Amino acid sequence: MLKYLWLSLTVFIIDQISKTVMVNWLSLYETVPVMPFFNLTLAHNTGAAFSFLAGAGGWQRWFFVVLAVLVSLVLAVWMRRLSSADKVEAISLALIIGGAIGNVMDRLVYGYVVDFLDVYVGTYHWPAFNIADSAICIGAILLIMDSFRKPAVKR
Repeated sequence: MLKYLWLSLTVFIIDQISKTVMVNWLSLYETVPVMPFFNLTLAHNTGAAFSFLAGAGGWQRWFFVVLAVLVSLVLAVWMRRLSSADKVEAISLALIIGGAIGNVMDRLVYGYVVDFLDVYVGTYHWPAFNIADSAICIGAILLIMDSFRKPAVKR
């Protein structure tokens, strides 16, 4: 089922192109309103999801790089072991791998992850995120939904 790694590559390319455009177009924290609930706002995240460990002093950069690479390798092995009937599971894993590698590239190139998607309601703003984060979330949701679809494995 490694044939779905094309999806990982597609996510990676779209993520990197979008981040390059935003970095070259916006200044840090500059906001461009798009819709009444959505802005483009350039932000840097040295931590993980929701800026977890963002102020940890720098060691987290390499920790998250190693963690994401290891998780991606484990997911690729998992994907390789899937049967041809497990298409949704393979697609889910491919999305997660593409997103993880997209954010790893940022950490290697910039030392932080480039975020720019800003969703909000009133004055409440969801933490800024990017295409890679979106792919990871969509992949995780699909994986969870697919797990409910499959019968339990008897051992």
